Amino acid sequence: MRILVVEDQAKTAQFLKKGFNEVGYSVDIAESGASAESYLASSEYDLVILDVMLPDQSGIDTARHIRRDGYVGPLLMLTALSTTKDKVHGLDAGADDYLTKPFSFDELLARVRALLRRNNSKSGVNSILKYSEIEMDLVHRKVTRQGQEIVLTAKEFSLLEYFLRNPERPLGRTSITEHVWDISFDSESNVIDVYINLLRKKVDAPFNKKLIQTVVGVGYVLKDN
Repeated sequence: MRILVVEDQAKTAQFLKKGFNEVGYSVDIAESGASAESYLASSEYDLVILDVMLPDQSGIDTARHIRRDGYVGPLLMLTALSTTKDKVHGLDAGADDYLTKPFSFDELLARVRALLRRNNSKSGVNSILKYSEIEMDLVHRKVTRQGQEIVLTAKEFSLLEYFLRNPERPLGRTSITEHVWDISFDSESNVIDVYINLLRKKVDAPFNKKLIQTVVGVGYVLKDN
């Protein structure tokens, strides 16, 4: 899952990025409304977290703009303004949920998961991903192969999820970087290859059939032959 955090306070933005990264989400940070609109025009996001107070334009206006421009995913607004009138303005602008500062990260994470579940249900997206002998339960974050549970770290889970969403499609390092890490990550580093090897040790090594295959000159593919 990929999240865009629109927050001009660097300390808050990095706190959110670190927290979401630790539970397996990829996060990009936009520091202004215009920057958020640019990110959304060039990349796909599963959810947007939008602060109401931004340096160039209000989060309310930004919400209206990104909805107008075609973003249909979940939108959660953060604000220090807690009156009913403020919340109504945010919801009318296209927000799906509204969280007042200060808040605990656990509460924010619970809201995010609820929005993602609701969105998946509304769009008919199955919470179970399957390919060949692998099955992934996105809600309970559980992976099995041939009925045997495989314990993955948050980043390994995200990497396998991306493969399962794109079976038999060769995935390059840049594509993997943008969906599993974030837009500023260096795709030329060997971190991706290291994680591929870690994932292979858990998902492929104990079994006869090897599903995560190298595509020379391109990257990797999840394939059953």
